Amino acid sequence: MSERSAEIELKLLIEAIYLRYGYDFRDYSLASLRRRVTLALQQMKCESASQLQHRILYDAQLFMELLQYLTIPVSEMFRDPRYFAALREQVFPLLRTYPSLKVWIAGCSTGEEVYSLAILLEEERLLDRTLLYATDINPRSLEQAQRGIFPVANVRKFTRNYQLAGGQRSFSEYYTAAYDSVILDKRLAERVTFADHSLATDSVFSEMHLISCRNVLIYFNKPLQNRAFGLFHDSLCHRGFLGLGIKETVEFSAYASRFEPVARDERIFRKL
Repeated sequence: MSERSAEIELKLLIEAIYLRYGYDFRDYSLASLRRRVTLALQQMKCESASQLQHRILYDAQLFMELLQYLTIPVSEMFRDPRYFAALREQVFPLLRTYPSLKVWIAGCSTGEEVYSLAILLEEERLLDRTLLYATDINPRSLEQAQRGIFPVANVRKFTRNYQLAGGQRSFSEYYTAAYDSVILDKRLAERVTFADHSLATDSVFSEMHLISCRNVLIYFNKPLQNRAFGLFHDSLCHRGFLGLGIKETVEFSAYASRFEPVARDERIFRKL
């Protein structure tokens, strides 16, 4: 099959997903989608995107399997510890001046970032007056995030990241080990609302003091990135904070003039 034909098949697959299931990947990076669909074809025993399209149109369960490849939930607790250290040192002292707080974790995947922020807020004595909104388009990822159960094999890395992020306690205080898993303290999720939300199609949350959206926008094309930045800008309260991944920045977007850097290396910005 020619490269042009393969690209047409990929676009038709993405359009079919949108029309049949309402998931909008049409403005995701084509290069990223191509890699993910290629992997899905191999694992789901399909010879082409056209064959996969035909199968998922008539099998919703099979589409859910494909969705796991299209979203690829990959995360870890306190990923990029410098980001969390910067929040602790440069953002939370300002957030502490508010009587109550709202935090949105957009693209929360399986919940590692949610629990990381909850631990940070707990140590800064802010969790009791904070409402957290954790959103993602993948229902299976949201279910896993709500459970707060992670492989015990990941704990060593989580612990190291936590310490590098300026953790104030022993990380073991936040979980209970059971068989091959660890269960995070349920108190960490008491202030969290988990919800389905798409940055491609849904509208804004209102009056957020902090939005954290990391390692998500790199998979969007420029128009969709600008849409997401528009949502974030409209969702943030006056002088609210936006945290992005180390490969993402608002500085070259259509909203560059509406934010100022707080910690440029850690990609934390503040609404003007």
